[in-house]
Amino acid sequence: MTACMAPAVIDSGPEPPSLPDQSQPMPTEPAPISGDLPAIQYTIQVGAFTTTDRAAAYASELIRHGLDAYYFIDGDGLCKVRFERFDTKETARQRATELQALGYIDGFFIVEPRPDNVAVDPQEALRENIVRTARRFIGTPYRWGGESAHRGFDCSGLTMTVYRLNGLELPRNSRAQFRAGQPIQRDALQSGDLVFFATNGKGRVSHVGVYSGDDRFIHAPGQGKRIRVSSLTSRYFAHRYLGARRYF
Repeated sequence: MTACMAPAVIDSGPEPPSLPDQSQPMPTEPAPISGDLPAIQYTIQVGAFTTTDRAAAYASELIRHGLDAYYFIDGDGLCKVRFERFDTKETARQRATELQALGYIDGFFIVEPRPDNVAVDPQEALRENIVRTARRFIGTPYRWGGESAHRGFDCSGLTMTVYRLNGLELPRNSRAQFRAGQPIQRDALQSGDLVFFATNGKGRVSHVGVYSGDDRFIHAPGQGKRIRVSSLTSRYFAHRYLGARRYF
């Protein structure tokens, strides 16, 4: 059986530029509108697959049934699928039972996405868990369920999934994620913050990653590439950096 985990990819050198380097600082995006994200109390988890392709196909099928599904690599190395969010365990169980009766899902778990070790320092535990979750995906040619299943996992899909797995309802696209957060100065970055870039030459947010400390961030570079760690100080990203956001 093929496990869905892959060897880590550490990108310590500069990102091969796809656009000319910008000689002037990029214009900034509009000011954010919020600093906190809605909490996910309960969600439904289904499946346990050995490959990302199988998990993506299952997520795609659920999306076709109108469910907000996404897949992820769990701590045990298996790929699983979660969908929807609920305020109570009972409403989640009711919904899962209905979908089971319709034949959309088989077995299921009702889960509470929460960071570990919250008794020590809840915010620090959350930061550590966000980075730990993101690191599970390093080295994988992650594929997004639904419309993007055949063209690869995009950067904001990675950050959204990582945050959802830790109980925070992050918006889906990078521009919305940028507007939803609290601005953070470069020298105040902490693990778990999101970092944003203008990679399309228009001065707008078009790329996002999870800051993991030491001027590094975890991101999905694009179609045909594996999720990797890159440096904020690389020539490519330093010229395209737009800012960072915090959500808790």
